[in-house]
Amino acid sequence: MYKFEFISADIQDKIHQGIYPVGRLLPSENDLAKTYDVSRETIRKAQKRLEDTGFIQKKQGKGAIVLDFARFSFPISGLTSYKELQESQHFQTATQVLSNKRVAAPDFLVGEDGVEAGEPFIHLIRAREMEGETVIVDHDYLRVSVIQGGVPDEIAEVSIYQYFEQELDLQISFANKEIVAKKADDIDQKEMAIGPDDFIIQVNSHVYLEDATFFQYTSSHHRIDKFRFAEFARRTAQ
Repeated sequence: MYKFEFISADIQDKIHQGIYPVGRLLPSENDLAKTYDVSRETIRKAQKRLEDTGFIQKKQGKGAIVLDFARFSFPISGLTSYKELQESQHFQTATQVLSNKRVAAPDFLVGEDGVEAGEPFIHLIRAREMEGETVIVDHDYLRVSVIQGGVPDEIAEVSIYQYFEQELDLQISFANKEIVAKKADDIDQKEMAIGPDDFIIQVNSHVYLEDATFFQYTSSHHRIDKFRFAEFARRTAQ
């Protein structure tokens, strides 16, 4: 193990133990170099690893701020709204509606789950901001015949699931998901300040009501350096 790897692992442990609290600055490069008896260059390599894995965020002129690693951990399974995730993991967030318009069913949905060519959908695009940076772009296709029309922007900025369940009395039940890595598209690049050769993690979901009616396709684009997708797994008896 290289020295910077050991230092990175040791700082991670201290973050988990609360020695370096979330939201506070790490000791300066000079102080860390003295603590570990290494050069500042070695400390920079250790901090680069910590930044790449989401433990710290370096701020020019300020130093390295300790992040709450758990807040950027998203579950793979389950069917949870963004607002519910935000409330459960306590991260500061804002949502901006980029587009909200009625369109014909996209070709990739036609012929699936009873979707017909020309069937009206609402295409909703939203940018999700965390800690002052846009890190998610969500694309939703919502079946107009199920959601009884459109979704006002002021609702889309808060929670469409809350609206569907509490106002429209829809019983949202389950989803089929896939997770893929793809190059950032034009909207991703503009909103998330990344380049054309950068990759994003794309979570695609077909969402169904309790009676198995398909009503939503969502494609959630995540900045690859800001998230980890976590799930608890248990081996069953064979």
